[in-house]
Amino acid sequence: MSTAHAAPDGANAELLGLIQRHVDAQREFDVATLQAVTADNYIEVSPAGEVDNRDKMLSFYDPAQRRPAPTVRVDEQTVRTFDQTAVVIAKLTYTMSADGQARSFAMRASYVAQRFDGKWKLVSAHYTGIRPPKP
Repeated sequence: MSTAHAAPDGANAELLGLIQRHVDAQREFDVATLQAVTADNYIEVSPAGEVDNRDKMLSFYDPAQRRPAPTVRVDEQTVRTFDQTAVVIAKLTYTMSADGQARSFAMRASYVAQRFDGKWKLVSAHYTGIRPPKP
């Protein structure tokens, strides 16, 4: 049985870079990068609770459907590795302008990455909205 442990600094940097590339590619509707950072068997649970396979996820980011995207800040990251598999949990904060005012919302994202031929790729992602604090 494999035990979880904090990833070494190099693995942390590589995994966090992978997450940032994924987030940036989503924002830019960059299908080539999304293909490069996800495994063929990638699956995700969307913020709407839908289960999407890789093809469905890639079709969502078709550049022909590109629309203005909010800025995204990735922080509060936690990385755990299990041999050739890693789990990364991060907070994604989205900020956009609407009617001249900046509006923000946040989600927790849980990513599972697996090492293929020495290179990390995402095999799943799960997005959960964070409720705003009560006034």
